[in-house]
This record gives sequence, C-alpha cells and structure tokens, in this order.
Amino acid sequence: MKSSTPASQTSPGLGFVHIVEIWMQEQTHGLGSLRDGCGHSVNGLQARTFGIWTLLSSMIRCLCAIDIHNKTLYLITLCTFFLALGHFLTELFVFGTAAPTISVLAPLVVASSSILGMLVGLQYLEAEPGSRQKKRN
Repeated sequence: MKSSTPASQTSPGLGFVHIVEIWMQEQTHGLGSLRDGCGHSVNGLQARTFGIWTLLSSMIRCLCAIDIHNKTLYLITLCTFFLALGHFLTELFVFGTAAPTISVLAPLVVASSSILGMLVGLQYLEAEPGSRQKKRN
C-alpha cells in the first residue's frame, strides 16, 4: 500500500490545470479577441499557434496527472510550466508586448505555483520502472 506523497497529491492539481487550459484554448479560437499589450489585435496565425501550444501543453499535463509516477513525463510536464513562465515573463518585461492585466498575471501565478508544487513533489516521486506499463521480459 502506497503512502500519500506530495507527488500523488499533485495529480488532481494537474488535472484541474488541464481543464482550465482546454477552456482557455477554446477561448483563443475567437481570433479577434486576442490583443497584444498595445491594444492591437494579433493575427490569426499568432492566435492559432498560441491555441495549439495551449492544447499541447494541457495534453502533456493531463497525461502526467493520469500517470503521476512516470518520472520522464513528470519532468517534461515541469518543463512546460517553466516554458510558460518564461514566455509570459519575457512578453511582460523584455518585449513589453503584454500589459500586467489579469490575463497575464493569472498564468504567471499558475505556472509559478505549479513549478513550486512539482519541485516539492519531485523529491517524493517514486520512480517505478516502466511506470504503469507492463514489464518487458
């Protein structure tokens, strides 16, 4: 019987983040509603690229929530949060194309808290050979 570890408690949190990201991805298909920090509308290609990135990262995070003990998938998921944090920080502080509004600050808070939670969970992660997959003979 496994004890409850922070790594296994992270799984519901990742599932919630996945659900929110799916909703956000659906919102980005309203292509005219996306705007840069200066108030200009972004073009369709930019909006679709952002939507696909959001969908891809949410799929990775959902898979990690399903198989939380897969260390490789756990580390890839952690990297998606670092990428999201880096993206929004550079848009906000380096390029100046994002204004400090709730739509920018919310992903920063989610990415930061997810990184902290996953780093804490990483030290408790029990690396199971092959995760939930069948062992090969």
